[in-house]
Amino acid sequence: MAKIKKGDQVIVIAGKEKGKQGVVLSISEDRVKVEGLNLVKKHQKPNRVTGAEGGIVTQEATLHISNVAIFNATTQKADRIGYQVTEGTKTRVYKSNGESVAVAK
Repeated sequence: MAKIKKGDQVIVIAGKEKGKQGVVLSISEDRVKVEGLNLVKKHQKPNRVTGAEGGIVTQEATLHISNVAIFNATTQKADRIGYQVTEGTKTRVYKSNGESVAVAK
């Protein structure tokens, strides 16, 4: 189970994009797509049905989830996430300072 959710602010901790930050666009299995990071060029054929033009398109590729960590705004560093159950509600909290993580939208 991934502790990183769609809409979270993350920082890349390994790879060619190390140190860069972005917002998670999507998660599938053990891979995440981060806005504006790991850009690749894709050769796209024109399609009359969808109206897509042909050409070279730049888009985000996925990163492995182990190469990103959630960004803690109060400490300005990468952090780990834990869970805390209070009064029957389960909330995500930062491991370093115990504050709750802002709800991802």
